[in-house]
Amino acid sequence: MKVENRSIDFIPEDERYGEPRSLFFVWFGANANITTVAAGVLPISLGLNLFWSVLSILVGSMIGAVFMASHSAQGPRLGIPQMIQSRAQFGVFGAIVPLLFVMLIYLGFFVSNTLLAAQAVATASPFSNEVNIILLGVVCFLVALVGYRFIHRFQKILSLVSIAVFGFATVLSLALPIEPGQWTPQGFSLVSFLASVSISVTWQLSYAPYVADYSRYLPTRTSTRQVFWYSYLGTVIGGSWMMVLGAMLAKGVAGFSDNVGLNLVGLMGGGTLLMFGFVLYGQVAINVFNLYGAFMSTVTVVEPYAQLKVTPLVRAGFMLVICAAATGLCTLAQNDFLQFFLNFIFFMSYFLIPWTAINLVDYYALRKGVYRIADIFEPDGIYGRVNWIAVSVFLITIVLEIPFMSTSLYTGPVASALQGIDLAWVVGLLIPAGAYYGLMSRYRCAVTAPVET
Repeated sequence: MKVENRSIDFIPEDERYGEPRSLFFVWFGANANITTVAAGVLPISLGLNLFWSVLSILVGSMIGAVFMASHSAQGPRLGIPQMIQSRAQFGVFGAIVPLLFVMLIYLGFFVSNTLLAAQAVATASPFSNEVNIILLGVVCFLVALVGYRFIHRFQKILSLVSIAVFGFATVLSLALPIEPGQWTPQGFSLVSFLASVSISVTWQLSYAPYVADYSRYLPTRTSTRQVFWYSYLGTVIGGSWMMVLGAMLAKGVAGFSDNVGLNLVGLMGGGTLLMFGFVLYGQVAINVFNLYGAFMSTVTVVEPYAQLKVTPLVRAGFMLVICAAATGLCTLAQNDFLQFFLNFIFFMSYFLIPWTAINLVDYYALRKGVYRIADIFEPDGIYGRVNWIAVSVFLITIVLEIPFMSTSLYTGPVASALQGIDLAWVVGLLIPAGAYYGLMSRYRCAVTAPVET
C-alpha cells in the first residue's frame, strides 16, 4: 500500500475524498481497546458503585465529546492537521508551547497502551516482556507510516469486529455475580462523582489535538453538522460502552484491574488466537493514532526552523525516532499502573482544556472558520511568530488551575477546602475562553481575512 505523501501541508481539493460517516468507525474503533476498558475501572477505584459510575461515565463522555467533535468539524474546512492550525492562535513559533505538552500526552498514552498490551500477552507469548514491547512498537510504526487511508480502513475493520467481541463480553459481564446495591443510587459521593465525570471529559478531550487530522481529507463541501455528529456518536458510544464494561468487570471479576487485558480474554474463554488477534489489534490501532499525531506535532515544531520536505524517507525517519523513544519509555515498568493511569489522565486535563478553549473560541467565535491558510505556514504572515496573548492566557491558566488540582501527587488548597473536589477543568475551560475572546476582540482586523489556499 502506498505511503501517504502529505504531512502538515494543506490538502488540495483534487485530493479530497470520502464521506463523513467514516468518522464514526474511526472514533468508535479508537475507543474499542483495553485501555478504554481500564479507564472504566477508575470510577470504581474512586469508591463509586455501578449506578453512579455509569452515570458519571455517560455525563462526562457526552460533555467532553462536544469539544472533541467541534475540533473534528474544522478538518474539511481548513484541510490541515489540528495542531498546526494552532499557529493561527499562538503564532507560528508560539504554537510550539502547547505542542510540547501535547507531545507528552502522546507519549503517555503510547506507554499506557503498550504496557497493557504487553501485560495481556505475557503468559502466552514465547518472548520476554521487553521483546513483546518492541514488537508492538514495530507494528505501530508500519501502520502509522502508511498513513491516513490505511488508518481509516484499519479502524473500520476494528469497529466491526469490536461490536461482536465486546458485545459478547458485555453479555457475559451482565451474568457475573456482584454485591447488592450496585445498581441503586445509594452511597453517593460528590467528590468521587465529579472526579469520575472529569475522567470521562478528559478522555474525550484527549483526542482533540489530532481529531481534525482524520477529517482533513474530506471535501470542503462536506456538511459540518455531519462531521460533528458522526465523530460525536462514534466516540461517545465507543468510549462509554468500553468504560461501562470496565466498571462492570471491576465489580464482577476479582482482581480485574491487576491485568485488564488478560482478565478480559479469560472472561471470553481465553485462547492465544483471541489474545493476539484482538487485544493486540485494538492496542495497535489506538497507538497508531498516538504515533501519527506525534509525527504531525514533531514536524509542526521543526518546520518553522527548516523548510522541510516530508518525503516517505523523511517520514519514516521521524516516525522511527519517535517510536523508538516511546518504546524505550515503555520498558520503565510501572509498579502501580492504575494509579499512574489516573494521575496521567488528570495531568492531561490541566493542559488540554486551556488549549481547546482557546482554539474553539478562536475558530467559532472570533474568526468563524475564516483563516488564511498560507499564512499559517509563514512566520511573517498575519498570525505572526508569537501571539503573546494566547501564550500568556494559556500559561497563566495552568498556574491558576494549580490551587484547584486534586491528585494523589498533589492537592491544591481550594481542592482541599472542597474535600478533594477537582474543579481545575472548569477553571481551565472558562478563564481562557473569556480572557482570550476579550483580549483578541481588539484585533478583529486580523480576523476578516478571506480563506486562501
